[in-house]
Order: sequence, then C-alpha cells, then structure tokens
Amino acid sequence: MSKPNVVQTDPIYQSLQQQIADLQSHVAYMELTIDSLDTVVTKQDKQLQDMQRQLQLLYAQLSRQIDSGIAPFDAASEVPPHY
Repeated sequence: MSKPNVVQTDPIYQSLQQQIADLQSHVAYMELTIDSLDTVVTKQDKQLQDMQRQLQLLYAQLSRQIDSGIAPFDAASEVPPHY
C-alpha cells in the first residue's frame, strides 16, 4: 500500500481539484446548451428563409395582379355573397 502524497492530502489541493471538477461540469453543461441552441437557430434560420421565399412569391403575385389590372381584394369593403 502506498503512502498518500502530502500534496494530495493538502486542503488547498483538494479545494482546487473540486473547483476543477466543478468547472469541467459547467463546461460540459454549456456545451450541451450550445449544441441545443445551435439546433434551434438552424431550424429557425430555415424557417425564416422559407418565409422570405413565400413573401417574395406573394409580392410577385400581387405585382402581377396589379400589372394585369386586377384590383386587390379588400376584405373590409367587400361583403361575402351570403350577406
């Protein structure tokens, strides 16, 4: 059986070891959080790109309607046929 190293039994050494273990735990947690947030941001970026594409299509459609002389639908002034 080996005799424990004097340095390893020192309270300061043990405190530093505990602080290192705590920091490693915090870093691991932050890495998981960053990975999770990266997934969310990537998904939101794709959704944003899809919405921008849809908005461009709507603008193009509206522009074609205006150019062809078709008045845009105004829900506030036009009453549905069942009224």
